Amino acid sequence: MPPRPAGRTVGGHTARQLLALCELVGLDAGESAGYARALTDALGPVVHRSLDLPPAVPTFLADDHTPVEFSLSFSPGAAPSLRVLLEPASGFGTPAESSRLGLRALRALARRWDVSTEKLDLLQDLFLPDDPQGSFSLWAALELAPGGAPRLKAYLNPAASGPDRAGDTVREALRRLGHHRAYDSLPPADRLLFLALDLGDWATPRLKLYTAHHRLRASVVGALNRMADGPSPAETEAFLYTAAGLPAGHDGVFDRRPVLACHSFTDPEADRPSGFTLHVPVRDYAHDDREVLGRAEKLLPRYGIAPDVLRDALGALTPRRLEDGVGLIAYLAMVHQQGHDTRLTAYLSSEAYRVRPPNRRPSGPRPAH
Repeated sequence: MPPRPAGRTVGGHTARQLLALCELVGLDAGESAGYARALTDALGPVVHRSLDLPPAVPTFLADDHTPVEFSLSFSPGAAPSLRVLLEPASGFGTPAESSRLGLRALRALARRWDVSTEKLDLLQDLFLPDDPQGSFSLWAALELAPGGAPRLKAYLNPAASGPDRAGDTVREALRRLGHHRAYDSLPPADRLLFLALDLGDWATPRLKLYTAHHRLRASVVGALNRMADGPSPAETEAFLYTAAGLPAGHDGVFDRRPVLACHSFTDPEADRPSGFTLHVPVRDYAHDDREVLGRAEKLLPRYGIAPDVLRDALGALTPRRLEDGVGLIAYLAMVHQQGHDTRLTAYLSSEAYRVRPPNRRPSGPRPAH
């Protein structure tokens, strides 16, 4: 790989990447500049930190501890949707101080576009306690829409008051939000990872719950879906097999990073979720990013989506060769939501600090016996 130029900063690197992706999906220059300013403002003082230094603090958001992740969501016949996920005011001071600064930064984003944080305010004591625990306190996501006003999401940590209390924390949050039957509709899981809230003026605001499924057997993945009109077990299995590079007819165990399921809820009166997403951590089950891109290039046309924008997005993020690392594409996801076409989403790493070397061990899931 070519040497990295000296003098780069976290803010400069991630803002450049965001501008390049905005151009790729057709956002105009003025909108894109505004979104880049919002990103760097929300990150806080870390934007000025030199990338010649190690990360200021670890962040669970990315393998190399960059406090930013991008994603492109693809639907047939539509332009891709660009999203940026960030850890606002990431990691400054104690966990309690970082939590307070992160909440302040998210509220500043909300004021910028006149977005209500009422739902988040209802849950603040549950997820942002005085002595927070766990790997993060608060993430913010901006879905970058034309017109200069993004859709805002907040990601909260169920283990903030302790991992042993995660279930009770989520149950109480759902009670306060009026979704009394949501928790019991979830599939069995090893861990509750995130509770996510759509904030402000969404056409159909969602509450989303993410669950981790350690050592999942590929042959049973269809049982994760709890959505009434969601994908068939065969479709879910076919997506997983291709994303993970698992040959048809071979079962496998995901014994490294777990497969994630996300269920979204829109109607408090419903007893089933309105959406289901399967997230496959492809960076742990492929040799390099060239292999992962090849899998994505098989999946996208199945859903009527051309793969060229994803290829171009990888080039916009980094000049490195895809075979020189793994993790530029961190996850591939299949998204089902009532009333919408199936979407595929690729989660893309900034790699501001480090490129993860190719995996040397067998790349796919461990064969099941």
